[in-house]
Amino acid sequence: MRTAMNAALALLLLPLMTYAQTPESVPDKSAPSTLTVSGSGQTRVAPDLATVRLGVLTQAATAKAAQEQVNRINNATLAALAKLEVKPEQIQTSDLSLNPLYAQPKPGEENNAPRIVGYQASTVIAIRLTDLAKIGPVIDAGLAAGANRLDGVSFGLENDAEARATALTRAAVAARAKAATLASAFGVQLAGILEIVEGGVSYTPPPMPQGRFAMAMEASADTSVSVGQMSVDASVTVRYRIAQPGAKE
Repeated sequence: MRTAMNAALALLLLPLMTYAQTPESVPDKSAPSTLTVSGSGQTRVAPDLATVRLGVLTQAATAKAAQEQVNRINNATLAALAKLEVKPEQIQTSDLSLNPLYAQPKPGEENNAPRIVGYQASTVIAIRLTDLAKIGPVIDAGLAAGANRLDGVSFGLENDAEARATALTRAAVAARAKAATLASAFGVQLAGILEIVEGGVSYTPPPMPQGRFAMAMEASADTSVSVGQMSVDASVTVRYRIAQPGAKE
């Protein structure tokens, strides 16, 4: 009986003894040594796309009167843009609002219900231009038609393939140079690329010259806009296989 129990116990302990002799994590000697580097690249190009945001803000005693004023000026603005050969598909309403105006409570009347004394209506249209020479004329035409809001100009790239390729190429060259420098410093050799990951491409447009627009509105002068350049930035991460690993003495 005792012999049978001892044999059963040995069978139960055998897997545990085997597990104890096998470490949970054994270094995988077949896994290659690697070096991972990141590189960034940049190019600067002139934008080929601009969006002008023109608007109207009015106040009247009634909501209908305020909205009718906005509609009249907005329609005049659209007609002026049509004369500049701006197509309807280039124009989009980006904001439309109508809000009541409340009287400020007098001293001692803080607990009284708010009293509506008028209404404020507004609309903003975004005009998308690929002919950047029209930016100034579009602004001037809108102001002449009665627009009294100018929310600035934003720039972008419609045809960005060449700029993206340049920025990515420079990022790849930077990553490769960094890898060569590190390999030389540590006395190892690069033995091929295991992985390449694009970190994305971002755009930094030139700042909107809102101050200049404000001065042009006050002086009723022709609006001049400097397009400038925008920055296109890219990054890549590269993982290399290392041959003959070992630090330099």
